[in-house]
Amino acid sequence: MAGERRRVKKRIIIVQGDITESTAEAIVNAANNHLWMGSGVAGAIKGRGGQSIEDEAMAQGPILVGEAAVTKAGKLKCRYVIHAASMGQDLVTDEGKIRHATGNALQRAEELQIKSIDFPALGTGVGGFPLPEAAAAMIGEARQFLIVSKFVAVVRFVLFDRATFEAYRTELGTESFEI
Repeated sequence: MAGERRRVKKRIIIVQGDITESTAEAIVNAANNHLWMGSGVAGAIKGRGGQSIEDEAMAQGPILVGEAAVTKAGKLKCRYVIHAASMGQDLVTDEGKIRHATGNALQRAEELQIKSIDFPALGTGVGGFPLPEAAAAMIGEARQFLIVSKFVAVVRFVLFDRATFEAYRTELGTESFEI
């Protein structure tokens, strides 16, 4: 019918892979609140995408733990890197920090009017947060966000190792979930 808006299918997808090879419009960096990129996911993003990503990020820091900042993606295939600060300089995190960082990364994606965003497992590497609890916080936040989002339609969790992939797949109950 004229004037009716076609409903966009929204999905959460779990994959095992390397987030630095992502073709989503944006990828998320597991960041600290000063936005320096050391090891783990941040180090891999800087290594593949170039020093300009860290330089642009640090120029915006420090930010509050739980907040997110956006930079260009350097030499990566994506357009943006969204730096989600799931921990402070102490490199310690918890469920609330992971949940807020996830939600704010999704909000930055919505503000950029992008359709697809890829996340790593926030807080589980350097932060040492338990995989099942991180998966529950991040997937729960993504589900709630997709219900109200106007632009973001695909949230993908790109998880480097099998144990992390299995924890997220167990939480979602499948490898792909449609809202």
